[in-house]
Parts: sequence; C-alpha cells; structure tokens
Amino acid sequence: MSVRIGVVDTTFSRVDMASPAIAVLRKLGARVEHKTVPGIKDLAVECKRLLDGGCDAALALGWVGGAPIDEVCANQASMGIQWAKLLTNKHIVEATIHEIESDDPKELAEMAVDRAAKHAKNAYILAKDGDDLSKHAGQGLRQGKDHVGSIKVKRK
Repeated sequence: MSVRIGVVDTTFSRVDMASPAIAVLRKLGARVEHKTVPGIKDLAVECKRLLDGGCDAALALGWVGGAPIDEVCANQASMGIQWAKLLTNKHIVEATIHEIESDDPKELAEMAVDRAAKHAKNAYILAKDGDDLSKHAGQGLRQGKDHVGSIKVKRK
C-alpha cells in the first residue's frame, strides 16, 4: 500500500520544519503533498483540503509565538485541526513548537526539527496501519525533547 501524506507548514515558523519531515516520509516510502500557509490558524483547512484530495493522513507543522495571545491562537488552531480530523475521519498529527518552551533559539530550532521528524514517522504509521504504535504505549516517548520514560508500577 502506497501511503500519501500531506505536510502543511507556515511562513510564520522560524525554522524549516517541513524539510526534515518530508525527508523522513520519503525514506519510509510515502508520497508527499506539501503546502505552506501563513500561520497556524490556516493549518486546519489546508490539511483538510489535502485529506479530501486523497492524502491518507496529514502533518500540521506550526510555530507559536511567545505572547499570551499566541497561545490563544494555538488553542484555536488546534480546535480547528480537531474538527478537520472529525470531518475527514483521518489523522492529522500536530507538530507545534511554542516559543515558551525555551528561551534559547538554538534549542527551539533543534526541538522543531526533532518534533517534525518524529511526528512525520507517527503520521506515516497511523496512515499505514496504526498498530505499530501499540508496542510503544506507556513508554513516555516525546517529540522535540528527551523521552521521559515509563513509570514502573508494582502490581499487587
């Protein structure tokens, strides 16, 4: 089965998040449709357009500024993406960087690239099968930063 993934990034992003994501997807054998929109609140409609056009899943790559209003906009954008998922019955994986995650621009850039690449793989897995993620459940895996690991619980 050939998997087709839509990748949508923004001109507002301070880092090219699409290139590492597309590289991962192509290495996995996916066909990629790439579009760019002005900002995060435009991601939902472009992802929906790509899904309606035949993509099996989409990857929404966003950058959120550091002001309080930017966090409000990020929430609104995420709500729009949730609607697009429900309307298409297909996955849209959000890979969003928030400037409040770090004061260091270099660290933000590294997180953006890591998050985009790892979520690209997740989008591919969800589009292809989805069951491959089950083996990683409960492991505290993160995208953009180090994994936090699982918590070991003694069973009675």
